[in-house]
Amino acid sequence: MTKFTRREALKGVAAVATVIATFYESDAAQTESLPRAFAGKHQPKALPFDPAKLTGISEKLIRSHYENNYTGAVKALNLVEQRLAGFAKEKDLPAYLYGDLKRQELSRTGSVVLHELYFSNLGGNGKADGNARKLIEQWFGTYEAWEAEFKRTGNALSGGSGWTVLGYNQQTREIHNYWSADHTANPPFTVPLLVLDMYEHAYQMDYGAAAAKYVDAFMANVNWDEVNRRVDLYRVK
Repeated sequence: MTKFTRREALKGVAAVATVIATFYESDAAQTESLPRAFAGKHQPKALPFDPAKLTGISEKLIRSHYENNYTGAVKALNLVEQRLAGFAKEKDLPAYLYGDLKRQELSRTGSVVLHELYFSNLGGNGKADGNARKLIEQWFGTYEAWEAEFKRTGNALSGGSGWTVLGYNQQTREIHNYWSADHTANPPFTVPLLVLDMYEHAYQMDYGAAAAKYVDAFMANVNWDEVNRRVDLYRVK
């Protein structure tokens, strides 16, 4: 049986470490050299509010939603983009296999974007004001009529999956509450002004199957300053 001195053993460990470091450096270099469309460098955005201070939505739920669902979508999108870069070089790859990845790219992008909009329009006192409220009243008659329809649309998605979006369509120049299945169903040229996540992961931990109670809690925590910012950003009239 061959015996190794301590010095030889340490040299062996160092050699292995060098190989591992070289592998990761090479992998990182490959990622760095990818075109921006396939770089897969998305980073999760921090929560813009204190999750312990929401009304009727627990900190535990928010942190789980953020860490598992949103951050998970960011990681998945990065992986999909990098896989697309690799598959793009395979000339004999069947189109339907590439199409499956493109479908994932669409879905994961939608999840990342909508989650970021959702979290950024939380953390307020739920009291609508400013240009957003004026806009709602112009299109729905009264704020109360809009809220009833927005909540009804959200409740229609309970037990399933999807989003409720108060959106401004830049083509038709109209404001509507949209029923949005999955992360992909969205009228073309629609800018989200207010986003409500109706996937079960957004409420099940706190409310079980009682999605309507979650919708009420969401409305009590809307950050209307952020909604007003979006209205002004897109010059909605």
